[in-house]
Amino acid sequence: MVTERELSDDIVEAERPDRPIRRLLRGIRRRIHERPALRRAYRVLVGVLGGTIAVGGLALVPLPGPGWLVVFLGLAILGTEFAWAARVAGWLKRMLARFWAWWQARRAARAAS
Repeated sequence: MVTERELSDDIVEAERPDRPIRRLLRGIRRRIHERPALRRAYRVLVGVLGGTIAVGGLALVPLPGPGWLVVFLGLAILGTEFAWAARVAGWLKRMLARFWAWWQARRAARAAS
């Protein structure tokens, strides 16, 4: 069983800014932001791609499969360029951690009885 602390530690480890992929992406983003027309096109592309994935994930939620995971992926993509999406993704991460802790406590209580 994964504890809430282990889950939180994994999230913090994955979001470290000194990871090689993050450094590479920051360099690419810096070059994009130096050119206003390219920046505008990039933001539109990120908005369309992230929005499409998030809406597609919402359509998948009632079906068996990774519906919510796809929604989170869409929000993560949107969060790279839009502050509101990063706030929503952070809020959803906190709610997921709370739900996971509740679920594990519920399972432990059922197992004990």
